[in-house]
Amino acid sequence: MKAVLTTLLEEKKLFIKNCLYDYTQVNFTYHSNKIEGCQLDFYQVAELFDKDFFTSDNAQIIKLNDIFETINHFKAFDFILDNITNNLSIEFIKELHFIIKQNCYNAKVIGDFKQCENIMGNIRTTPVKLVQAELEKLLDEYNKKQIDLNGIIDFHYKFERIHPFEDGNGRVGRLLMFKECLKNNIMPFIIKDEIKTLYYRGLSEYINNKNFLRQTCLSCQNDYKIIFKEFEIIE
Repeated sequence: MKAVLTTLLEEKKLFIKNCLYDYTQVNFTYHSNKIEGCQLDFYQVAELFDKDFFTSDNAQIIKLNDIFETINHFKAFDFILDNITNNLSIEFIKELHFIIKQNCYNAKVIGDFKQCENIMGNIRTTPVKLVQAELEKLLDEYNKKQIDLNGIIDFHYKFERIHPFEDGNGRVGRLLMFKECLKNNIMPFIIKDEIKTLYYRGLSEYINNKNFLRQTCLSCQNDYKIIFKEFEIIE
């Protein structure tokens, strides 16, 4: 899928409006943050990306965190594009987390590993003292493989199971999936908020049945492929 990466990089560089890059920035940011509870609606996210401000109803209560995390996600997506050829490393992942969570009041530790135990849904995650070693092992195994979509999905599950940060693990993990798809010439995808139940089911049942998460990702991949074609991009 070199055409996807080439198009995103070119449109970003030339500031081309109403294009695949704009679509991806707005939709990826909206859905990934919405999954985590962001209250900004799609049009507010789009307006914030396009105009650097947004409008709201008088009665709407808007949290500063939602604004910061939206702006941060725009920056984080550019960061993965700018570093698309780099192998995944602890330093890269920490930097991505710092971008995602900077200025957010609910993040006690940004750009570094968690200091308190956490969970993924109802699943116990890697204890604090083992995070560094477990993530190093995962990255070492992953970077030695010939990467395909199944390998990227498997990495995503294992990364989320480690849950190395106090907050922002899902957003970082989904950005890493998108990056690795682009790097390995695989059609990328955006996990949409409306199927988050299926996405969470796929993660929670992955050990027993990998197909749930895989099918969810394939469905999202097909959605992005349709958008790709609608922009009349020829591979």
